[in-house]
Order: sequence, then C-alpha cells, then structure tokens
Amino acid sequence: MQPTPTTYTPAQNAATLIGRVLIALLFVPSGFGKLIGFSGTVGYITSAGVPLPEVAAGIAVLVELVFGLLLLVGWQTRWVALCMAVFTFVISFVFHNFWAADAAHHMSQYLNFYKNMAISGGLLAFAAFGAGGWSFDALRGGVAGGNRNQYFNQHRTQ
Repeated sequence: MQPTPTTYTPAQNAATLIGRVLIALLFVPSGFGKLIGFSGTVGYITSAGVPLPEVAAGIAVLVELVFGLLLLVGWQTRWVALCMAVFTFVISFVFHNFWAADAAHHMSQYLNFYKNMAISGGLLAFAAFGAGGWSFDALRGGVAGGNRNQYFNQHRTQ
C-alpha cells in the first residue's frame, strides 16, 4: 500500500518520531533555561531593543518549552510546528542579524541565522505533513492521522 497523507509506513513513523525528538532537544532545554533565568532572559531581550521584553520572554518560554513538549509528544503538531516555525524565523532577524555584526561575531551570527532558517524549514515540514503515526495526534485520529484506524482494522479479533 502506498502511503497517503494520513497513513505512514513504519520507517516514516520512526523518522518523524526521531525528528520530533531532535527538534525538541533544541527547544525544550532552551525554554526551560529561559524560564528559570527569566530575569536574565528579559535583560537579554531588552538589550536587543525588543519592545515589551517581559511579554517577549514569556512568548519565548511558551514557544520553546510548552510548544517544544507538545511537538515532542505529537499533540496538535501541525499548528504547534507552524507557530514554532514563524517564531524561529522572526527571532532570527532580531537576534542573529549577521549583516550588522562586527567581524569577530559575523561568522557565528551567520551560522546561527541559517541554522534557524533550516530549523524553520523542518518545522514547516511537520506543519505540512503532521507528526506521523507514533504521536498523540495519531492516537486521537486527528488530521495528522497516522495508522490508528488501519492498525485496529487489521488487528481486531473477529
């Protein structure tokens, strides 16, 4: 059977699970660090000239920690991934503006900017195709589908 948008092969399920774990590995510890060091996070955001730095820091914690955990378990993955992609894309222009960096910081800012662009791309793939079959989205039979109905139809007792 050829995979459809709501039916995934075991290899696709494994790949999407590993992808979600790896992306969460980047976001969740960062969000937790921002939460426990909230005043430092606000100070850093203030130094970048972002308006309403407390609100911005709260949004960063929400996206990185809470949405990162939701992505990890595959709950509302398409919306969560879309929000995370937009957040990552936008903050790249604020915090990794390599075009304005001095020579000593140009390369690191350049690499971080394009790393964030790549992460945004990966998140957009989750927004487009969902979390895969090994996720809460699949268990609840939402738009991210998965193999729930196919599995139960093939394995139910007669």
